[in-house]
Amino acid sequence: MAIASAPYKNYQLIHQLKRRIRAFAPILKKDPERCYILEILLRKRPEIKNVRFTAQLGTVVVEFDPKGLPKANLLILLDAVLGNIAARPGGEIRQEKADFSGPLQEFELAVEGMTCASCALLLEMVLKREPKIKAASVNFGTETLAVQGQLSREDVCARIEVLGYKAFPMDTLSQRKNLIKKEQQRIESARRRLLWSALLSAPVVAVAMTMTKSRPLHWLQFLLTTPVVFGSGKPFFVKARKLARHRAANMDTLIALGVGSAYAYSLPSFFRRRGHIYFEASAAIITFVLLGRYLEERAKGKAGEAIRQLVDLQPQTAVLIKDNREIVVDVEAVAVGDVLLVRPGEKIPTDGEIIAGTSTVDESMVTGESMPVVKETGHRVIGGCVNGNGVLRIRATAVGMDTVLAGIVHMVDQAQSAKLPIQKQVDRISAVFVPSVMALSGLTLAGWKLAGAPFAYAFGNAITVLLIACPCALGLATPAAIMVGTGQAAKKGIYIRNGESLEVAAKLNVIVFDKTGTITEGKPKVSDFLKVSRLGEESVLMLAASAEHNSEHFLGKAIVDYARERSIELRECSHFYNEPGRGIEAEIDGKQVLLGNLPWMLQREIDVQRLLSEAGQFAEQGKTPVFMAVDGKEAAVFGIADRPRAQARPALARLHKRGVRTLMATGDTEKTAQYVAVQVGIDEFVANAKPDQKLAIIHQLQVQGQQVGMIGDGINDAPALVAADVGFAVGSGTDIAIESADLTLVQGDISKVTDAIELSANTIAIIKENLFWAFGYNTIAIPIAAVGKLNPMIASMAMALSSVSVILNSLRLSKK
Repeated sequence: MAIASAPYKNYQLIHQLKRRIRAFAPILKKDPERCYILEILLRKRPEIKNVRFTAQLGTVVVEFDPKGLPKANLLILLDAVLGNIAARPGGEIRQEKADFSGPLQEFELAVEGMTCASCALLLEMVLKREPKIKAASVNFGTETLAVQGQLSREDVCARIEVLGYKAFPMDTLSQRKNLIKKEQQRIESARRRLLWSALLSAPVVAVAMTMTKSRPLHWLQFLLTTPVVFGSGKPFFVKARKLARHRAANMDTLIALGVGSAYAYSLPSFFRRRGHIYFEASAAIITFVLLGRYLEERAKGKAGEAIRQLVDLQPQTAVLIKDNREIVVDVEAVAVGDVLLVRPGEKIPTDGEIIAGTSTVDESMVTGESMPVVKETGHRVIGGCVNGNGVLRIRATAVGMDTVLAGIVHMVDQAQSAKLPIQKQVDRISAVFVPSVMALSGLTLAGWKLAGAPFAYAFGNAITVLLIACPCALGLATPAAIMVGTGQAAKKGIYIRNGESLEVAAKLNVIVFDKTGTITEGKPKVSDFLKVSRLGEESVLMLAASAEHNSEHFLGKAIVDYARERSIELRECSHFYNEPGRGIEAEIDGKQVLLGNLPWMLQREIDVQRLLSEAGQFAEQGKTPVFMAVDGKEAAVFGIADRPRAQARPALARLHKRGVRTLMATGDTEKTAQYVAVQVGIDEFVANAKPDQKLAIIHQLQVQGQQVGMIGDGINDAPALVAADVGFAVGSGTDIAIESADLTLVQGDISKVTDAIELSANTIAIIKENLFWAFGYNTIAIPIAAVGKLNPMIASMAMALSSVSVILNSLRLSKK
């Protein structure tokens, strides 16, 4: 889909639309009549001026008035309409549960108190029932909740607390640090509860193993078991009771039922001095479950190490310069425009611009740049990076969640919180797992009684079925692997915006590359300049550089730098227009200036015959020719050289070794494209490619059944990045390219494309291993328990260790 507007910054909606479009495009091709339904719905809004369809490419182009219909609202409208049409076989329109045409709130919360995957499913189910919540996703592995709707943050927190959980904001890095502290406190609390439970349970189990009938020892068992059950085990009963009020159940319900039944059954036998007692089972079950929870919390802490390292980069305080005085303030109190002092060896508090001083700055943790970078007046610095030996004064340009570091943390957060398609089936199974186990436990009790077994034996087997079941292992199988996988990606300089891409990347068999700034360094320089205009050389350069000063394109920046090296003063444009993939038009001092490639000149009917020969020679040398016209007449041609990245050839060789087909799509000339393709060893190339042609290439490959990745860096790459199965953006590229992509490659190292594919394959392999273990464990363990081949203590220990094994298996990703 293409949207005719200026670049927008809302990648969450872009990715929602991306999923909608993938579902809708095949329907559009098979049933073009649905186009009319879509057009009717869209044209109901007076701000939408035109809607055009290309069924062969599966694209929709919308022209709209951004003043009357903000871009964010248009995306929401498209998301809802596409979802409605794609959802019904006949294309009839599905009524939404609420009118979401108004502004939507999107926020994330940390959730405390979830003990298993069914907790996450319960919260998600309850929130999705709310009429004013459009989407809700709860991730047990990361203990986070993402909400989109028209309910306030406070209302969502209130609904969560009713169910027995607690929600906390995680908007700023300081809040994230507080959550990490809470996590450490929770782990320590779990350790203490486990320790007390183990100390009290050990004598109870020891007495049971002696098979003694001693009354004093039975009293000892009763006195030690009671504080274990109602002290250490109290949270299980509290949570189970709250869930029962809402007619819901989870792993806490199974534990509370199992332990409570065993303890309650033992009391009459104990006081009447006849019958079987299960005090040792009750105490041991609580202890083993607490052991599993403690190990699980520790392992989850290790899985979230990447986030913790990033959050710890931000210092707690900053030195504010106010009225020539140095004031130490909390970093959250820093506002945009504040002047801060950064001494040697200190971390830079927030993003800013240097206004005084020269130093080197270590940006390795944020940008992946291994060597310290020299910074001086006018240069930008990133919060969290370490200052070298110089003293710097910086003016804050971004604070809070607007900083680069906070953006990276948010990206990793989103990736770790994402649910892969493989998780959806697991969620369906987990949703019915606990009720099924409770029913199976009842059947076990009834079956053994009908078979003539003593009640104590039948009851013990029923309790064992309750305790051996483990939905936690199922629920952790995917998120635990995602947490570790995305953490490893962040360490490698690959930041994942869209969690689904982590699964899809392993299946890619075609990668489409942009050229400038992607395969090449993106640091082009003007190497040749030919003027044919009657205007003086300085006048031509002034016009060219003044026009390109408004452009984000690398080639335009090279012309600006070329003029500045000659101390040419730039002037303001009274008009500027950019045609992505072609060139620009500007008006300076009453003169109309055109700059761009040959197709741009031909489109504007400019005769460039005198420049063609020289431009051809530039192209044969691997340089990009940029034509210039003034007032409708040819004026000059620039030869701009941009070297291929050092890692480009080995990166492409690694992809070829994996059997991945590579293709370069560039707006450059045929000769320049061929020169670069030969230099780096790329398979195929398409020259003079406009943005819509790059998009068409992606669609054509997808129609052929290929899984397509696209890597680019510019505004003209954004449509193709969105359309690709996985979009890779070069970290040094434009905002719109980065926001349109699924993954961002720091420092533009395209060898990380292969790293991402390999990491994706490893993560999916680990997820499959986890699911095999979790399903296999329950498939084998529950029948064994039902036929009476396990005792409750062993069952509870096996259940606890099954979850730990899934997390430990996921941690193997950190070694790859």
